[in-house]
Amino acid sequence: MKRVYILLVLGLLTKWAVFAQNSYQIASQNGTVCLTNSSTLDRKDYPVVVSIKDYPDVQQVKVTLDGKEIPSQLDDLDRDGFYDELCFLVDIKKGEKQEYKIEMMEYGEPRQYNPRTFAEIMLRNPKIKEKNKHDLYLSEITATQDLKDQYHLLHHHGVAFESELIAIRIYFDKRQTLDLYGKKNKGLEVKETQFYPTKEQKAAGFGDDVLWVGNTFGLGALRGWDGNEPTMIEDVMHRTQRIIATGPVRTIVELEDRGWKINENMPRVNTTIRYTLYGGHRDIDVDVFFNRDVSAQLFSTGIINVKGSEEFTDHKGVRGCWGTAFPSSEKDSVDHPRETVGLGIYVPDKYRMKEVDANKDNYAYILNTQDQHISYKLVYTSANETFGPGSKEKWFGYLKGWRKEIETPVEVSVNMGR
Repeated sequence: MKRVYILLVLGLLTKWAVFAQNSYQIASQNGTVCLTNSSTLDRKDYPVVVSIKDYPDVQQVKVTLDGKEIPSQLDDLDRDGFYDELCFLVDIKKGEKQEYKIEMMEYGEPRQYNPRTFAEIMLRNPKIKEKNKHDLYLSEITATQDLKDQYHLLHHHGVAFESELIAIRIYFDKRQTLDLYGKKNKGLEVKETQFYPTKEQKAAGFGDDVLWVGNTFGLGALRGWDGNEPTMIEDVMHRTQRIIATGPVRTIVELEDRGWKINENMPRVNTTIRYTLYGGHRDIDVDVFFNRDVSAQLFSTGIINVKGSEEFTDHKGVRGCWGTAFPSSEKDSVDHPRETVGLGIYVPDKYRMKEVDANKDNYAYILNTQDQHISYKLVYTSANETFGPGSKEKWFGYLKGWRKEIETPVEVSVNMGR
């Protein structure tokens, strides 16, 4: 009996070892990403994004250049429990070629790095007044059309996100406007200041709100277009804000408007607006997705005509301004002095129907899409920055260079083994 018992145990252990090896000790997959910078521009913190949809079991990735590990990030964009994209940032000089080693592992957790971006959604609790003690952090929030005052539901009135250079909040209401926070020094600040710095924090060199947006586009909000002027995203069945990724390499936030009644002549549309901000960047990628054909519908976006601003346009998709105004109502001007900002937007030819003449509110573009998707880019600076352009002339020069960077991407070649 003893011999039979020992043989039985050994057999079970052998089967368990085979099961454990097959289930947990899965060999990693290796690949390469080759970059070629054929342009005349040195690129810093250039984002490299690699689809890994064909590798649904990947749980961890290690990226190296010449044996040195590079911070990277795995993102599940559609929130189905499987990672869709790998992202990392590179510095590459003009004319340079680089080869990055990619090791994909089907076990473990995503590797951790120092964060260069941050995002938060916070539900307000007005009964508790102490800063950073009264709010509940969320990853997503949805309101139905029955909630009339969506604007006051969240702390800083909507999702906020940042890189070391800039920080933005997006209003949780029909405007969905991007409001801007200007930094003095590079660094992540929103978790500490909550977009409302104290006097002590401002004296210590923290930034503050630098723009009053009202009902304007602010910086690049998407709107409808009724043939004469922008229309708000007002009549929706459900309005959602969510955080897809907070970092460390990039932050991604989404606004979803389910059942948007754009006009009376078409059925309701589900619209998702995705904002992506990379570490080391002041420019933001905007991607708009529709769930049905909207080719017969016009949309609009643009930038606020800051009071007394001067405009820049190349009439080919890049438009900007430089101006100075109070960042809130003038009655609050004692605590909020006038702020100077530079704004910019880039809309590709594919989606740009018309550049609208400037008016007192906006510098606008009329948009259209034939493929249920619209993309454009946004950028801004505050004159308070110790690291920014700092003047109208330099800002307009920056916008010209920005267009050149957008239109001369680094060549990326991916070879992932299976």
